[in-house]
Amino acid sequence: MNINFLALLLAALSTLVVGFIWYNPKVFGNIWMKEAGLTEEDMKGTNIIKMLGGSFIYAFLMAFILQMLTIHQFGALGMVGGDPTKALPSYNAFMADYGTAFRTFKHGALHGFITGLFLALPLIGTNALYERRSFKYVLVTGGFWIVCFMIMGGIICMMQ
Repeated sequence: MNINFLALLLAALSTLVVGFIWYNPKVFGNIWMKEAGLTEEDMKGTNIIKMLGGSFIYAFLMAFILQMLTIHQFGALGMVGGDPTKALPSYNAFMADYGTAFRTFKHGALHGFITGLFLALPLIGTNALYERRSFKYVLVTGGFWIVCFMIMGGIICMMQ
């Protein structure tokens, strides 16, 4: 199992594309700004290069872990200690038979959805409780990450 850095980069890039759509004022942008306590004036003073660059780096880190959750073959690799050259012949036979099993966009999107619903949403919800954010904020922000994880998982899983 090799890490497909192109897939990870495309998955990270997809979050920026989704963000441009999701946080557009005609979609959820105005709701998000209101619930986050921000105004258009607050947004004008933003260093967009720094914000998008940081967002891309964070998304890449998320994509790196998401591949372990969407590609089942990483589990088999983990069971042999991470070094396939030291594995028994049964590992190679297993990978020959199942090396591309469940490597589809649809399957990756399913695992991305599960990860978003049971990891990202509770994480955002917990932070929102302490930050005194509304449930609308949790839904908008959590929904964004669920959609992003679905797309990221699909991209990562299908690109072999």
